[in-house]
Amino acid sequence: MNAAAGPTLTTYWLDQIKWSAEGLVPVVAQDHATGRVLMQAWVNREALSLSVTERRGIYWSRSRGRLWRKGEESGHVQHLHDILLDCDGDALIYVVDQVGGMACHTGRASCFYRRLDANHEWQVTDSVLKDPHAIYGDSGRHHG
Repeated sequence: MNAAAGPTLTTYWLDQIKWSAEGLVPVVAQDHATGRVLMQAWVNREALSLSVTERRGIYWSRSRGRLWRKGEESGHVQHLHDILLDCDGDALIYVVDQVGGMACHTGRASCFYRRLDANHEWQVTDSVLKDPHAIYGDSGRHHG
């Protein structure tokens, strides 16, 4: 199929996603074995395409303004099993195997480690598995 006839088969699946005005869509990373939600991030077309090609969690870092391969600093890579698109076409799930058992830059398994209790207070539910300074050093807050 030529460009004048419409999108190619290789990009058609990307064109079915409802990208934001900034060219992003939210993606939730979910543990393949347990189903637990690990984190939420953003992807652009390039990050999503590369995730498919490399079979790993690759995101768009809004704070860094660049692609972010999960684990590039921490070693906590996400091996991609599946990608799911929601009914509205505006949100994704990456089903992953999380290397090292930690997805959160705080040294926890999941970024969702606080639960709202009956008194409307956030209670920490997960302990720190590894000190973030031992993972990233003293170079500040990281998400890699």
